[in-house]
Amino acid sequence: MHQQNQILLLPQYDDFNPIFEQFDQIESNNLSKLQPRLIDAIKRFCLLKSQVKILQVNAPDNFVYRQIIKDWISDFTTSSVVQIETLSERELFGCVHQSDDGGSIIQPGAIHTADDGFLILSVTTLLANPAIWFRLKTALLSGEATWQPSDPKRSCNLPNAAKVNLNLVLVGDRSLLGDLDQLEPDFRTGMSLFSEFELEAELNNQSLPLYIGYIKSLLAHANLPALQDADAIIQLLIASAREYEDQTRLSLCPIWHRTLLAESSIDSQTSLITAQMIKSAGSAKLYRESYLPERAIGDIYNGQVLIETQGERIGQINALTVLEVPGHPRGYGEPARLSCVIHFGDGEVSDVERKAELGGNIHAKGMMIMQAFVMNSLQLHEALPYSASMVFEQSYCEIDGDSASLAELCCLISALAEKAIDQQIAITGAVDQFGQVQAIGGVNEKIEGFYNVCRHQGLTGKQGVIIPSANLSHLVLNDDVITAINNNQFHIWPVSDACTALEKLTSLPLHAEEKESLLNLINQRIHDYEHSEHCSFSWLRRVRNWFVQH
Repeated sequence: MHQQNQILLLPQYDDFNPIFEQFDQIESNNLSKLQPRLIDAIKRFCLLKSQVKILQVNAPDNFVYRQIIKDWISDFTTSSVVQIETLSERELFGCVHQSDDGGSIIQPGAIHTADDGFLILSVTTLLANPAIWFRLKTALLSGEATWQPSDPKRSCNLPNAAKVNLNLVLVGDRSLLGDLDQLEPDFRTGMSLFSEFELEAELNNQSLPLYIGYIKSLLAHANLPALQDADAIIQLLIASAREYEDQTRLSLCPIWHRTLLAESSIDSQTSLITAQMIKSAGSAKLYRESYLPERAIGDIYNGQVLIETQGERIGQINALTVLEVPGHPRGYGEPARLSCVIHFGDGEVSDVERKAELGGNIHAKGMMIMQAFVMNSLQLHEALPYSASMVFEQSYCEIDGDSASLAELCCLISALAEKAIDQQIAITGAVDQFGQVQAIGGVNEKIEGFYNVCRHQGLTGKQGVIIPSANLSHLVLNDDVITAINNNQFHIWPVSDACTALEKLTSLPLHAEEKESLLNLINQRIHDYEHSEHCSFSWLRRVRNWFVQH
């Protein structure tokens, strides 16, 4: 098993030093340089405006993104580009007023202002007014828009339908575009182009200079101080990797960057933004949002929630979780005590969370996958003579996700083999039917949550966490955890299979022919049971169950 001295606890950008050395020479550039697919779609849409009338853009449903798309469209056309944020029938299609002398006064709408050009709408506003869509679709396809009186109760002389040559840009996130597909199935028949505003990009030698230029442009546009040097960019990259949980990607969100850099500039006194200022802004944000996480973990400190970080227990394990609370801006890590008890039965593994309707569908799927691996490993021709009950202790809210399936597997094996688990180690990870460990989310918060509990209860030098190897590129840990790891007070053990995790937790291998193993202990327990006085009862129970099932 790899030790943490081989793990990058923070992103390392040494390979990009030649680019950082040219920091001052890199020129400002538009974010469009990092959106090649969207820019290609906009360019083609402008060229095909007479044949294709609609462009769908998957982007956050936010004014900022619609404004950016408007600016990019304007770069490729001399036609008018109109962006409206509220949507009413009168505002969109205009109307006809009756004057005092009996005449008619035409009030044009947005489709007339955008005639021979482009109209940008939010998908949300369109879905909120679905009846408008069918009239708008008719105007797009027919090239005509009929007039309506401003007051339907008064007669009015309406002019002939107006000729409109309109192109529509619809901007919304993926779920909103999915709802729009339900409203208008023709979108799937090729009546529109589709592209996406990409919120991240791969970090490489080509994208990094463009990213630096984008940050310079964003600072200038927002009238914020410039970055002092490349160290500030590196700190910004670290903050971005932490926010989006990936050392290998670049965040492109303009709103997130503008907010962080604006707060970083508070202490700059209109001079330059340094790396330390960016780091301090991140720390200040964490401090502002820390009341609920500290209050929750305080229940563990005070003994209200039972978590053991020393000793050994059979059928008990520290699982790592991330809590998402509505109304709180971020999730936070907290260990949870997972327990499993074994009793005579017909092989059923009872998921208490599911039976109590506190377990979600993905959690239930993870439980079933975990059980399949255990049954396959035991290579039994019939059900176990034992049943198990598994539960997250002191959990009173819904649990979902499969990131606890590795912990559940280890806990079940421990209970079946009657082999204790080291409580100094916490674990997270999803597992498949072959025992391979898969990546999970919130790895940094989970590690830090368990470290905080260990620090409060006393660091032993042997405490740590088991995480999926696939999550190593997501590590961006805080300074306290990094210091403890470097001082061998806390540890991280990445694993790629359940067998490795079980051996670390129990000091016994799962499989072994010539020495003691967990499967050997389980098989021996089954053998002892089947040759005990309970065997006849077990046989009768199985016959009864067979008749019930058939």
